[in-house]
Amino acid sequence: MQPAAAREFPVRLVDASGALVIILETPRRIISLAPSVTEILFALGLDREIIGISDADDHPPDRVRTKPRVGGTVISLERIVSLRPDLIVGMPSLQRDQLNRLRALRLPVLAVDAFSIGEVAEQIRVIGRATGRAERGADLASLMERRARAVSPAPPLRVYVEAWNEPVLAVAGGTLVEDLVRHAGGQNIFGERKGYIQVPMETVLVLNPQVIFLLYPGRDQLLVRPGWRVMAAVRTGRVYDLPASLVTRPGPRIVDGLALIARLLSGGR
Repeated sequence: MQPAAAREFPVRLVDASGALVIILETPRRIISLAPSVTEILFALGLDREIIGISDADDHPPDRVRTKPRVGGTVISLERIVSLRPDLIVGMPSLQRDQLNRLRALRLPVLAVDAFSIGEVAEQIRVIGRATGRAERGADLASLMERRARAVSPAPPLRVYVEAWNEPVLAVAGGTLVEDLVRHAGGQNIFGERKGYIQVPMETVLVLNPQVIFLLYPGRDQLLVRPGWRVMAAVRTGRVYDLPASLVTRPGPRIVDGLALIARLLSGGR
């Protein structure tokens, strides 16, 4: 009798790049090209099947330490080919051209992406199906959705999220971080714009956010910016460094990021 995972194949999926992906049998040699994908694969219990990860992977720390690395912003095609993968999972928002090059080499590629909590849950289900862990993926996604619904939103406050300081990059709408802020009850002052945008410091001053979140450790530098001491968030001490990996990676820990943002918006620490 076939194992349950084997009976799920072949699997046909339309991935995040719009490509039809056909996986004939349970993958045994999987390469992840993004930290969030790696976290999902480990959460699905695929420790043995993971044969390669990206240079940026750092979680779970005790398990990524021993895995071969295949590159970061630029991946090593030679290294990937040498590992003989039967499934490569990457994110087109980070590496579309490189995924296309892998496909041109006739390597098995699955593209996934997520820009909201709901999309993260669906991404987990897709990866579960693609790897023979459909039931476990569905359970993990459902648990994540239940935990997200259980987070109580804070009173509405004007929120500014800064991704970087040189140049000043603000987090706007259509991003995972913005979705977390909105679910937590906050109102992103740049929510009507899209993506990560350069903004003049004077514009942030005029919009006068009540809470500021930083995706890098820069609180001390922000507090001494010219003119910013009069801003509501600075006057009330509501400027917070957020752990970027917790709120920007579309993986299983994203609900922990949501809970943290909701707690900070509610005045907790």
